[in-house]
Amino acid sequence: MNRARLAVLGLVALALAGLVFVWSLLGSATIAKDTSFTIPAGASVSAVADKLEAEGLISSASGFVLQARIFGSDAPIQAGEFLLTPDMSQGDILAAFQSGDVIRRFVTIPEGMPSILVWERLMAEDLLTGEVDVPPEGSILPDTYDFERGQSRKALVERMQAAMDKALAEEWANRSPRIAVDTMRDALILASIVEKETGKPEERRMVAGLYSNRVRTGMMLQADPTIIYPITKGKPLGRRIRQSEIAAVNGYNTYTRVGLPEGPITNPGRASIAAVMNPETTNALFMVADGTGGHWFADTLAEHNANVAKWYAIRRERGEM
Repeated sequence: MNRARLAVLGLVALALAGLVFVWSLLGSATIAKDTSFTIPAGASVSAVADKLEAEGLISSASGFVLQARIFGSDAPIQAGEFLLTPDMSQGDILAAFQSGDVIRRFVTIPEGMPSILVWERLMAEDLLTGEVDVPPEGSILPDTYDFERGQSRKALVERMQAAMDKALAEEWANRSPRIAVDTMRDALILASIVEKETGKPEERRMVAGLYSNRVRTGMMLQADPTIIYPITKGKPLGRRIRQSEIAAVNGYNTYTRVGLPEGPITNPGRASIAAVMNPETTNALFMVADGTGGHWFADTLAEHNANVAKWYAIRRERGEM
């Protein structure tokens, strides 16, 4: 073996030894299982490295800092909660921190959930922070919203309200000439009634058509949920409505006032809003439960009374009367 070849081999061996030494200085990730790791706002790379080592997720804090300086990008690390997995290297960890790829969590607001229950749901989510008032009724768009640990409840509510404003404006822009109201506010109020009056998606436009007919003709809406709302703020009543409550005079009870309630009675979903903006073409003025979760619709009081008789017969068969 000539001297040149020996020299080359010596240099290779020296380089390999140098790499082994460098890698030993850099350390390695030691993540045994999927782990949540939180970086507080304003934390430095060295502080994060110390926290990683203290939690047993890397072998060397100083090595992590060195690797960040040598191989990391110029992007700063982001605050938030991150998911670290056993297959991640230190470089992967650093890249995740720099990209801001935080854990997203979700809260779902079902269609027709009143604001008092939205508030209770948000207050019960212990990963959110801060206090927030009960949002105005009808201001929240039901949907699933993502959030990260430490986000404020106020910020999340504002995002939900912005989503409602956007959805309402978009549906209003596409409203049909058959719409029975003159303002977006009134459309929202009517949509909240439609939302509470039917649980069947295929009925929404028909229910909207019926109540639109009542609005146009000046009939009382006589919607039971408007009796309940001032009593419970939208929570379930848990019993039958009393005659005294039917006769109550207030800003919501559509059995004692003509026209719409003074405000929404729940947070309607986009489908109910769309139904009010484009109601079914129908002559129906009456409806009654059909025993399946839906309704029978009628154009005349005589037809309605016949449907009521059928509903009473069903209830008697069930032992409810």
